[in-house]
Amino acid sequence: MEVEQLSLKDDSWSTDIDRIKIKPTLILLFVSLTFKSKALLLTELNKRFPEACIIGCSTAGEINGDYVNDSTVSLTAITFNKVTCKLASHNLSDFSESYDSGRAIATQLAHKDLSHVLVFSHGVDVNGSEIVAGLKSELPNTSITGGLAGYNVDTKDSFVIANTSMASRQIVGVGLYGDALNVGYGSNGGWDSFGIDRLVTKSNKNIVYELDGTPALAIYKSFLGEDRYNIPDVGLSFPFSMRVNEYDGTVVRTVRKIVEEDQSLVFATNVPKGATLRLMKSNVDRLIKGAGDSAVKAISQTKHKPKLAILVSCIGRRLLLKQLVEEEIEAVGEVLGDDVKVTGFYSFGEIAPADQYSRCELHNQTMTITTLSEC
Repeated sequence: MEVEQLSLKDDSWSTDIDRIKIKPTLILLFVSLTFKSKALLLTELNKRFPEACIIGCSTAGEINGDYVNDSTVSLTAITFNKVTCKLASHNLSDFSESYDSGRAIATQLAHKDLSHVLVFSHGVDVNGSEIVAGLKSELPNTSITGGLAGYNVDTKDSFVIANTSMASRQIVGVGLYGDALNVGYGSNGGWDSFGIDRLVTKSNKNIVYELDGTPALAIYKSFLGEDRYNIPDVGLSFPFSMRVNEYDGTVVRTVRKIVEEDQSLVFATNVPKGATLRLMKSNVDRLIKGAGDSAVKAISQTKHKPKLAILVSCIGRRLLLKQLVEEEIEAVGEVLGDDVKVTGFYSFGEIAPADQYSRCELHNQTMTITTLSEC
């Protein structure tokens, strides 16, 4: 397995891609919405490398090595010597089609030699939990990682790349085939819980109407005190931990919107009736440590030193860490070592099992890491 990595800018990308000397099997592109030459870049890459699978998405910040950038493209070219790739894509026209879209991707990629799936979805009006459920319905024994594209909060723009296509409302997956693939994954947050557990007594998919029989928004505002006046922006700073049952671990769920009329909370993904929610708050040191812990989980599963790490971290973490954001990338690098290439992006949802013993889920407010190598 060979890996070459570039950070591309608008004024120099056309000459910088000459530095790709390998014949890539797979090209990962994590692209800023403000990168002006994205269509030209994609056309040129398809022209130069017609046999490569080219996948990626828009970002809320590009990760390249130890750096977090804006208005760039994080490009990673990968040549597998033993592993083969297959790309699948599907258009998703409506929120309610999320499950079927995930299932459609899985059906296209299913094969007895399938070892892992990388999947990226557009980030707007999509139910990430349903996408994961659809994928797992056809691939119950296959590891899956990825994330939801970053987008412009004002315009709700996002896009996903699938070879020659760069389109919104699209999901792309690439299957990696063969027993020579060595993959690791981990997801961790580093948030502090506070308050008491609240039972979800009325909900519909991603909308929670009642907690402990009381309007959900009223309880949320009572937790927040003066911060209640900053809703819904405060949802990124005060997410919830969710436990569906006593056997599963907790996952983080972010409040995306509030509805005053019915006093409901609209989450980024499903929050089922009967689940318990507990409010969380940020701690900078713990967020940074959480990122490093994700790397520990990922490499603990691998028999060989990783060649590449793909990081998907939540936009909420970036907004909270502010000028310290690169410290969470450095915490990952300290675990992985200097000889592992690092790429990735800031997202609106992360897809992965929390560790090797967990099932694949959609996460919010986590650092999720996928490591790849060949044996």
